[in-house]
Amino acid sequence: MNNQAPIGVFDSGVGGLTVAREIMRQIPNEKIVYFGDTARVPYGSKSQFTIIRFVRQIVRFLETKDVKAIVVACNTASAYALETIEREIHIPIIGVVKPGARTAVAATENGRIGVIATDATIRSGMHTRYIQSLNPDLAVYGKACPLFVPLVEEGMLHDHVTEEIANRYLDELQKQDIDSLNLCCTHYTLMRTVI
Repeated sequence: MNNQAPIGVFDSGVGGLTVAREIMRQIPNEKIVYFGDTARVPYGSKSQFTIIRFVRQIVRFLETKDVKAIVVACNTASAYALETIEREIHIPIIGVVKPGARTAVAATENGRIGVIATDATIRSGMHTRYIQSLNPDLAVYGKACPLFVPLVEEGMLHDHVTEEIANRYLDELQKQDIDSLNLCCTHYTLMRTVI
C-alpha cells in the first residue's frame, strides 16, 4: 500500500464533509478525495438494493483515485452496504455506525439513548443492535427525521422552518427521558445548534 495515497471519503451529500474535516484535524498530513453524491441525495428514502448499487459505483470511482482506505461517512450507506462492500474490496473500508454507537454508550448516564437518522437507517436497526451489543441493558429510542437532509442540503440551518421541524421530531424523544442523542446522519451534525 502506498502511504502517500489519499483516503477516500464519501457521503450522500455535504454532510460527510464534517467527517472529512475531522480526519484532516486528527491527521493533518493526509490527502483526502471526497465524493458527495448530491445528484442522488437523500439516500434515506431508498432501498437497500439501491444503496448497495450506489456504494459499489462510488467505491469503484474512489479506487480509480488509488485511495489507500475508504471512509463511508453516510450512516445509511454504512448500515445498508458496508458489510457487503467489505467482502468485495481489498482495501480498508470504515463506516460510521460503530464509532457513533460507542460514543453514545459512553455518554449515557441513565441508560436511555435516542437515535435520530434517516428512514432507511432507522429501518435497518443497525444502531440499536450495535448499541445493545455493547450493553444489552440500554434502552434505545429511534426516530426517523427525513426532512433534515433536504434542509441541510438547501442551506436552511438557521431557519424557523428547520426549528419547527426539529421540535416536532425531537418532542417524542424528549418524552422518553433520553440523556444521550446519537446523530446518525452526518447531515444532522450540521444542525447541532437547532437540535
